Amino acid sequence: MAFLLYILLFVSGIGAGFVNVLAGGGSMLTLPVLTLLGLDISVANGTNRVGILLQNIIATRNFKKGKVLSIKEGILLAMPATIGAIFGTFTVLSIDKNLLEKIIGLIFLFMSFFILYKPKVWEEGKKVKKNYLLSFLIFFFIGFYGGFIQAGVGFFLIASLVFIEGNNIIKTNALKVFIVLCYTSFSFTIFLLNGKVDILKGLVLALGTMIGAKIGTTTALKSGAKFVRFIVFIMIVISAIKYLMS
Repeated sequence: MAFLLYILLFVSGIGAGFVNVLAGGGSMLTLPVLTLLGLDISVANGTNRVGILLQNIIATRNFKKGKVLSIKEGILLAMPATIGAIFGTFTVLSIDKNLLEKIIGLIFLFMSFFILYKPKVWEEGKKVKKNYLLSFLIFFFIGFYGGFIQAGVGFFLIASLVFIEGNNIIKTNALKVFIVLCYTSFSFTIFLLNGKVDILKGLVLALGTMIGAKIGTTTALKSGAKFVRFIVFIMIVISAIKYLMS
């Protein structure tokens, strides 16, 4: 039985790595399996970061190789996100968890309408007047959320990178995986030092997420913006339903 659960963890990792690179919401696949393997939610949360960290190393490398990732822009946006993630990892939110999930679900539904309403913005990007203070604050709070919960953070990053930073969906995904890689390096270390990571299960998961990330980046670069926008829409709707019904 345990062996079959490890196989399931590996397979869920492939699925999570694929959808995380193209959109987000992969933790919905992996966290339930980690808890089935006997981990409490805090250790499952920390162990999940192993897969997230390694999948984004693979994805960042592939997007950079595909010449769609600007490291300079990524660093500027990753800095506030990383600071926020460190605070988020250490902080216990005072808001009721069930209420938070309902709010997130409604936000995701709101995002899904934007994907349908302005498809060209997602596919081609747009010219925006940079507001560095606004960007810092937005990415700080996204990082805070990512450090604390992680699940669904990709959707907030995607929306901000498209509408605030003016990137198309392909470049957005490249920047997204780089930003998550940067702040996850710190949040994972904090979880690890506090004994909240099961290394063996994390490595089994990571083997799957790395394969999924490789497939995901190849798909994104070959299939183009319209296909990626469709995947983002599907994953946002699924995530919204999950949060609203939880």
